[in-house]
Amino acid sequence: MLDNISRKFSDILRQVTGKATITEKNIEDTVNEIKLALLEADVNLRVVRRFVNRTIEDARGKKVISSVSPGQQFTKILYDRMVEFLGDEKQDLVLKGPDTQSIILFLGLQGCGKTTTTAKLALKLKKEGRKPLLVAADLKRPAAVKQLQLLGEQAGVDVYSEDCSTSSKNNPVKLAKNALSFAKKNQYNTILIDTTGRLHIDPDMMQELQEVKLALKPDECLLVADAMTGQSAVDIAKEFEGQIGITGVILSKFDSDTRGGAALSIKTITGKPIKFIGVGEKLQDIEIFYPDRIANRILGMGDVLTLVEKAQETIQAEEAERLQRKIESATLNLEDYLEQISRIKKMGSLESIAKMIPGVQAQLDDTMIDEDELKYEEAIILSMTKQERRNHRIIGTSRRKRIARGSGTSVSEVNRFLKKFEKMRSMMKKVSKNKKYQSEVLSQLGRN
Repeated sequence: MLDNISRKFSDILRQVTGKATITEKNIEDTVNEIKLALLEADVNLRVVRRFVNRTIEDARGKKVISSVSPGQQFTKILYDRMVEFLGDEKQDLVLKGPDTQSIILFLGLQGCGKTTTTAKLALKLKKEGRKPLLVAADLKRPAAVKQLQLLGEQAGVDVYSEDCSTSSKNNPVKLAKNALSFAKKNQYNTILIDTTGRLHIDPDMMQELQEVKLALKPDECLLVADAMTGQSAVDIAKEFEGQIGITGVILSKFDSDTRGGAALSIKTITGKPIKFIGVGEKLQDIEIFYPDRIANRILGMGDVLTLVEKAQETIQAEEAERLQRKIESATLNLEDYLEQISRIKKMGSLESIAKMIPGVQAQLDDTMIDEDELKYEEAIILSMTKQERRNHRIIGTSRRKRIARGSGTSVSEVNRFLKKFEKMRSMMKKVSKNKKYQSEVLSQLGRN
C-alpha cells in the first residue's frame, strides 16, 4: 500500500535531514525530487504543479526555528500539503436517521470491485446498527446477481433480486423502485444498490444511470474506482461527476502495490472526497479514508490510530488487561500466543500492520515479513497438548519429535520456535515496563 511513493518521500526527507539550514538551493533540489516522486506515482500533472508550487511557497515563507531541523520543517510542510490535497478531513456518509430510508447508489466500471465493495459497506453499516438491504440492479453482467447473493449470504445481509421472468427483467429503474417498496414493507433503513457497469464509459450506460438516479434520488451516489489504475481512475471519476454527479469515491484494491496517484489527485480534480478504501479481499476489509493518516503513511510516519482501531475490533478491554498482566509478569504461554496469532490474522497481513508502526516502513524495504513463518508457528502450537501449550518448559526431546511430526516441520524448527518464543516473552516484559516508549506512543495518539 503506497510502498513506492512512501519509499521515495522517506528518501527525500532523509536527504534534507542532513542539511544545516533551509536555503533556496535546498528548496529547489528537494522540490525537484518531490516532483519526480509524484509523477512516478502517476499523480495528475495539474495536481503535481499545484502541490509543488504550494510547497515552494510554504518553504520560502517558513520562519526558521533554531530548535527544529530542516528535515522536520519539510516534513511538516509536506504533511500539511498532502492532507490538503487528500481532502483535509474524513467525510462521513450522509444518511438519514434509522427510522427512515437512506439510499446509496453505487457506480463504476466492470472490474473495479463495485459489487464486492457494495457488500463490504453493507456489512460495515450492519455492524454500526443499521438494517441494510442489498439490491442486485446490475442486469447486464452475467452472474452479477448471483455474485451479490453469495456476498450477501457471507455478510449476513439480505439481497433483493428478481428472476428473469419478471417485467423488470431489463429495467433497472423498475427493479430499484420495487426494491424500495420491499424495503419499506420489511423495515430496511439502508438500501445499497449495485448498478450496471461497463468495460468503458458509453452513452447507454450514462443514460441508464441518470434515469436510476433521477427516479431514486439517492442520499449518496458513490463511485467505486480501482486504485491501481492511477490517473485513469481520476479520469473516470471526472466523467462520472460531470455526467451523473457523485457525492464521493471509494478506492478499491488500495492494499495492492498502489502508487498513490489516484488518492492524491481525485479530490483536487473532481472536488469530491474519497470516503472509503478497500484494503483486502475479505468483506470486513474496508476502511474510512482519513487524509491525515494516509499522509502519515506516505511520509513513512506510520498510522498508530488505525492500528489501535483494528486491535480494538478484535480484542475486548478486559482481555487486553489480562494479556498485559501476563506480559508484565512473563507468564504469557503458547495458548495465549496462539490466540493472538488468530487475532492478528483478523487484523490483516503482518506487513500491512507493521507499516502502521512509526519507523518500521524503512526497515521493511530491506527485510520483508515472512507470512509463512506464522503459519508454521501456528501448526507447531496446534500439534502440542494443552499442558504443553500452558507450560512449554516441559517439552523435552521426545515431545519435540512428536510435535515436529504432527506439524510437518523438523525438530530444529520446533527448537528454533521455542527459543524465539522465550526471547519474545522476555522482550515483551521489558517493553511493557518501558514508560518512555509508552509515553511516546500516547503522544503520537494525542497528535492524531
